[in-house]
Amino acid sequence: MQIFNRYHLESARRLPRLPEDHPCSRVHGHSFQVEIHVSGPLDPEMDWVVDFAELDAAFLPIHAQLDHRYLNDIPGLENPTTERMAQWIWLHLKPRLPGLSKIVIHETPQSGCVYCGE
Repeated sequence: MQIFNRYHLESARRLPRLPEDHPCSRVHGHSFQVEIHVSGPLDPEMDWVVDFAELDAAFLPIHAQLDHRYLNDIPGLENPTTERMAQWIWLHLKPRLPGLSKIVIHETPQSGCVYCGE
């Protein structure tokens, strides 16, 4: 079974590897939607995979690092594509959430990235 929580981030970035005339090479912002998915069997006593509060507690310090920040200033996100962000979040979240199975990031309502680990 799989559960998920959705979180909201407001962040600025630029993609420095793009040509100068590409709009994303300039500083711009996104209202990111981040879904954190956790998979596992139902706990026989609680009848849930994991308490949603555990997802919140695990993601809270990561949220604080990314929300209302300039992503390029964060070590590991010097070229903060949505794909790189998904990998970065996975790397920092997996030790806190062993059942982590998928990260979905929407950078706009119609585009995004799904990352399921290596």
